[in-house]
Amino acid sequence: MTTPSSLPSLLAVCAHPDDEALLAGGVLARHAAAGARTAVVTATWSPDSHRTAELADSLRILGAGEPRMLGYADAGIPESAPGRARLLDAPLDEAVGSVVRHLRTARPDVVVTHDAYGQLTGHPDHVHTHRVTLLAAHAAGLEHLYPEAGAPWRPRAVYLATHPHAGVGELGPFLARVGKKVLSVPDEQVTAAVDVRPWLRQKWDAVLAHRSEVARERSLPGILARLPADARDRILSTEYYTRLDINPVPGGLTGLTT
Repeated sequence: MTTPSSLPSLLAVCAHPDDEALLAGGVLARHAAAGARTAVVTATWSPDSHRTAELADSLRILGAGEPRMLGYADAGIPESAPGRARLLDAPLDEAVGSVVRHLRTARPDVVVTHDAYGQLTGHPDHVHTHRVTLLAAHAAGLEHLYPEAGAPWRPRAVYLATHPHAGVGELGPFLARVGKKVLSVPDEQVTAAVDVRPWLRQKWDAVLAHRSEVARERSLPGILARLPADARDRILSTEYYTRLDINPVPGGLTGLTT
């Protein structure tokens, strides 16, 4: 007999292979270890690319099932999905409908995605994945939107992976050194700071599964791989999120309220 998990089921919607490990690897591993259903949708790269094979290894380590690919091209790498539009250029209604289909199939309690900045580095694919996911999380619960995508399902909440100003720490200077942006939010906008040290080995192994990115010096996996282990562990040991409630508030109001 299976005991229900005390943690909610979770679907992460990420821009690229490796984002799942970097932005939510600890949370995914934590929920999977507790018996919660977990899954990951990845917006870019072709399902038959080398990066999808690396993603499959990462998801296996994290206990998050098989890759679920939207198959769009990366903003700066057209060959990532030959013959497909870049995520940034795809019709918005099409991209939202694709995520709605995964939400209605996986039926998660919680959705995790990038924050409005696209996290620290502001990658345009991260920013657009944020927009698409928020629209999809709302649309998935409305029966007359995307009826072909399955029965309606409304997650309880969306969590935006982010960094508070106080949580950037050592990572900021490393990113700035290679010319990357450092975009963080005011500390009070962070509603969950998750200590993932018990799952840090899994998280780091999942990052290492993205071998082609680890080999690149300017990628975040590559930067982290070249740091001393203690500094890397400090950077990866806490995951920060801002919660958005998407369910309606109780009825009975006779006017607008805050």
